Amino acid sequence: MSIHVLLFASFRELAGREALEVECAGSSSVGTVWNALCEQYPALARQQTIALFARNGEYVRPETLLEDGDELAVFPPVSGGGGSGEPDFSPDEKGDIFQVVELPIPVQPLVKHLTRPEDGAVVTFLGMVRNNTKEKKTIYLEYEGFRPMALAKIREIGEMIRARWDVGRIGILHRLGRLEIGEASVAIVITSPHRKAAFEACQYAIDTLKMIVPIWKKEHFVDGAVWVEGKHLNEE
Repeated sequence: MSIHVLLFASFRELAGREALEVECAGSSSVGTVWNALCEQYPALARQQTIALFARNGEYVRPETLLEDGDELAVFPPVSGGGGSGEPDFSPDEKGDIFQVVELPIPVQPLVKHLTRPEDGAVVTFLGMVRNNTKEKKTIYLEYEGFRPMALAKIREIGEMIRARWDVGRIGILHRLGRLEIGEASVAIVITSPHRKAAFEACQYAIDTLKMIVPIWKKEHFVDGAVWVEGKHLNEE
């Protein structure tokens, strides 16, 4: 059977390609395909303990069996870390806005668009590009994402928030591409009749986004660049 493999972030660079077809026997698992990739591209084998996998847009474990024609995405832990271009603020049926964009996020218009007359609290979180990391001067950041899955996971976070808190509207936008110092990489807006729910939901949104949304950050310094990778999903 044939499996379409996508590689992202540092894994793409280590293999020197972003997509390939892997032919394998029937009843092969994700781990079988990963082992074949490591044999073909030895540099990937050093990432054995941190590799994450998504089968047709959903996270899976190495023992998951594959079927002919499956799409298997392979990537490092997200660095938290749709359409493209400037947001048009098209809400879903609940009035929420979830987008992955490539241009600066217009925060104030976003807040205004989401706020309802009955909301007594609006909590906004902005993830900003700072000018240093561990005493090294940062020149700019570069964000890469697996777009379809990233948007699906952002929407999933919105669903989880609604299941746990009494909120009004939710806005989660994340940028891709090159970001300069002082620009916002992610914006989260939670509106609610009461502040406690809004604060808790906003905290949950950013923490969960940094764990499950497949977006990676590459930090550029004067003397080079490095991919920033978070914790593996299986880490406590």
